[in-house]
Amino acid sequence: MKLGVNYRHWGPHASRENLLKCAGIADNSTLDSMWVNDHIGFPPGEWNNEYGVSDDMGNIVDPYATMAFLSAVTNRIEFGSAVIIGPYRPPLPTAKWLQSIQHLSDNRMNFGVGVGYLTEEFTALGVPKTQRGRLTDELLDFLHIAFGKDFVECNGQKIALAPKTKRPPFLIGGNPDIAIPRAIKRGDGWMPVFIDPDVLKPLVQRFQKEGSAAGRGQLEVVAMKTLPIENISEAIDLAKAYQDAGATHLVSAHDYSSPSEYQEIVDVLSNEVRPEIS
Repeated sequence: MKLGVNYRHWGPHASRENLLKCAGIADNSTLDSMWVNDHIGFPPGEWNNEYGVSDDMGNIVDPYATMAFLSAVTNRIEFGSAVIIGPYRPPLPTAKWLQSIQHLSDNRMNFGVGVGYLTEEFTALGVPKTQRGRLTDELLDFLHIAFGKDFVECNGQKIALAPKTKRPPFLIGGNPDIAIPRAIKRGDGWMPVFIDPDVLKPLVQRFQKEGSAAGRGQLEVVAMKTLPIENISEAIDLAKAYQDAGATHLVSAHDYSSPSEYQEIVDVLSNEVRPEIS
């Protein structure tokens, strides 16, 4: 099982200097990956923050720009989105972003994508939230064409997208009843978030069984969870539980406010947890 860590590109911490230092810390570790998030911005004043998202996340560097930055300042580590909101951006420029980042990073990107939930962002973008599932499916279908064929057709116009690169893995986030069928039909894996291992295991078994029946073979399961690194034995036990549940990749998500705190987190994950799940 691979092991990754989140990368905070939001809030007052997300200066160029801090982001550069944290990227180097992760790249110089034994960890396999680092992961970014997606928001456009939050409304001023009171709003319906149904998931209790930190206000800091409204002050966020765009995920595509962040991954392009990571492609330039790291050399080894993979990176990915957990998750980019598919309906927020048109398919053609999205395909161009992904191809460009893949080209610049030597194919180190993972494309995690979800349908989104924040009503105010959909309103600001002029995107109907009620159509988010359909729009996400259309995006994924378009991206398969963009990476698989010499030309795409948009609004009746054929266009060649270059430079051609390897397609990144498409990892589908969201509720298992919706995300699992979408991942089997249009993706390469599923990204469950904060689902405990005992609950996750039968879901993974179902996912792999249905994927096999659809001729997809073994699919990726990239699980997001905060490992309790203040207790190393508990962190190792929990990581092993996710491995036993069928996760192929575990991303440990942590709060931190400085590169020194990030160094401490990465050191525990890299030096203590990573060797136990190799």
